[in-house]
Amino acid sequence: MNPSVATRLLLVEDDPNFGMVLKDYLELHDYDVTLCTDGLQGYHAFQKESFDACILDVMMPVKDGFSLATDIKKENAQMPVIFLTAKAMKADMLEGFKIGADDYITKPFDSEILLCKIKAILQRKQASGTNSGKQTLTEYQIGRYQFNAKTRLIIDGAQTQKLSPKEAELLLLLCQHMNDVLPREVALSKIWGEDNYFTARSMDVFITKLRKYFKGDASVEIVNVHGNGFRLLAPVTQGTI
Repeated sequence: MNPSVATRLLLVEDDPNFGMVLKDYLELHDYDVTLCTDGLQGYHAFQKESFDACILDVMMPVKDGFSLATDIKKENAQMPVIFLTAKAMKADMLEGFKIGADDYITKPFDSEILLCKIKAILQRKQASGTNSGKQTLTEYQIGRYQFNAKTRLIIDGAQTQKLSPKEAELLLLLCQHMNDVLPREVALSKIWGEDNYFTARSMDVFITKLRKYFKGDASVEIVNVHGNGFRLLAPVTQGTI
């Protein structure tokens, strides 16, 4: 998605000074921003207008950001949501990702990184066809391999590798974040349901298994992004079945 075609963002932030500064900054980069100062006002704006993504504070009067995101996801499960908040506790981050957040950014933050994250999230939304009502992608070409998320198969010519349900879920998340970082918290909350020492070690084991499945193609790599998550690097074309 290109911000030059008036990409619309819903910004809900109860600090009026910070909200105006961020709104002006985003508009300088060609985004069309609607600013609301509490969760209920934000929800009414979401119902009345069309947006490409939502950026939400968490601690707000009338309706908090988690409640607002839950209501937004009920109406449009594919709507990208970014939490931008001072709540840095791990439990809060996990709660945000369980609701369906695409990212969780704690204040203070680097404004350029925020721009990059917005761009990456919107590009993923466009690639998956959520704007036009297309099917969610179920088939990915990863280097020389073809991955079918429905059948849980990795196909390499005449060779096939059947994945376990968790292996397939994890690989699908990596594909959905292709060449971008899949946050560890996102995978743990969506697949394992919780983030603790044992589930984290379990995910590391699954990552090791997935790496072995792609070892025949040097252009495909699953790299560990220290302190953040994993990135699937591959020349890729995508399609639906």
